[in-house]
Amino acid sequence: MLVLNDISLRRGVKLVLEHTGVTLQPGEKIGTVGRNGAGKSSLFALLAGKLQADGGEVQMPPRWQQPGGMAEVAQDMPETAEGATDFVLAGDTPLRLAQERPAQAEAADDGHAIAEAHHAIQDAGGFDARARAQAMLMGLGFRSEQLDAPVNSFSGGWRMRLQLARALMCPAELMLLDEPTNHLDLDALVWLEAC
Repeated sequence: MLVLNDISLRRGVKLVLEHTGVTLQPGEKIGTVGRNGAGKSSLFALLAGKLQADGGEVQMPPRWQQPGGMAEVAQDMPETAEGATDFVLAGDTPLRLAQERPAQAEAADDGHAIAEAHHAIQDAGGFDARARAQAMLMGLGFRSEQLDAPVNSFSGGWRMRLQLARALMCPAELMLLDEPTNHLDLDALVWLEAC
């Protein structure tokens, strides 16, 4: 459970949150609305650990704070020649960590650890991850010929869709979607709502 208890948060001299509280149970979905500058992104930055509250307390399960426990849509424009599908796959932190284990086990020449590493990849969904990532991209409006196109070949709006897909790829306990629909058309919105 996520609990914000009597949170106050300043950005410069502006008080964006004052005596704010909320309790979020696992599985619940909530949305925040407000004008620009109201503190929505600051709240997300607080939850992601990028900001510290000026007052109050944030209580979050430890597993939500571990790699893969939280996912968020990055607001920066990715500048990489990496293919779209590979970029999205990199958002699955547990899978990425599991994929590093076989090489480590092989370097240690530990047969038992090698077997466990391959089981960890299977448990993380590694054998169908590429297909899931590509299905997600297609749901967000990408065409099949774009699935392996370099990220930096897309316009800004399409790169933000890639950032959304990357966040959705992570099997997180807490997902922070800051303005996730700004760059989506109606078909992609319908697809996202069905997720």
